[in-house]
Amino acid sequence: MNNASYQTLISAQDLARHLHDPDWRLFDCRHDLRDPEFGRRAYGVGHLPGAIHLHLDEDLSGPRTGTNGRHPLPDPARLTARLETCGVGNHTQVVAYDDAGGMFAARLWWLLRWLGHRRVAVLDGGLQAWGRSAGPLTQAPPTLAPLPYVMAPAPLAVDGDEVAAHLDDPQRLLLDARSPDRFRGQNETLDPVGGHIPGAINRWFQDNLGTDGCFKQPSVLREEFGTLLKGRPAQQVVHQCGSGVTACHNLLAMESAGLAGSRLYPGSWSEWCANPQRPTVTGPA
Repeated sequence: MNNASYQTLISAQDLARHLHDPDWRLFDCRHDLRDPEFGRRAYGVGHLPGAIHLHLDEDLSGPRTGTNGRHPLPDPARLTARLETCGVGNHTQVVAYDDAGGMFAARLWWLLRWLGHRRVAVLDGGLQAWGRSAGPLTQAPPTLAPLPYVMAPAPLAVDGDEVAAHLDDPQRLLLDARSPDRFRGQNETLDPVGGHIPGAINRWFQDNLGTDGCFKQPSVLREEFGTLLKGRPAQQVVHQCGSGVTACHNLLAMESAGLAGSRLYPGSWSEWCANPQRPTVTGPA
């Protein structure tokens, strides 16, 4: 087994050196919220050698009930079984990528950590960075032998009841990863109600990226998130967004900056606003 371990981000150059390592597995997480078949089509046109496509709705989310959000967490046993068929074992180095700055790849990164798997990283800059480094693409699907995987679930998620119980708690900081206009309740096109959870503050996940589409340097992210945390430890931060996807991007950014221990509200705004008993606000924080 190769001893290299990447737990937050990996550069295209570093990935190229490990592309054919037998204990590494790559996952193509490309998706379009308005065109759910986009990722599958894009994967068929060309993907990184050895990569397997995982679908946000089918693989990385569970069934929707109308009250549990747009991308509820998948059943852990079902997700584990899917990963096993893809050749992921407890010692496998996993790399996730997309073409959206890590917007969807970060979801797989967080889910694996939720299962207790730490050897997982997001390709920094995604498919675009891979292309700039002249990395190869293929249309050939990989042939992988299944591996057993033993879960060690980690308490990385909070539910809506816990969020509601701490709305006025100064020891808790709720970070909303949506765009500023959606946070204010404007231009809402994905959820039936506009606005945000009372007390939340906005950190648009796109602000984690530089002009090249890669994550900003850890020192820069540490300073930017530090301004929001105002001295709070990372363990007091709960991340949310519209449906628990882009919030993982903020969580990844904090972890890459050395701010470890924050948690995710997977149901996020789409679950919160489905309950008419829960308070909502509009406008800036």
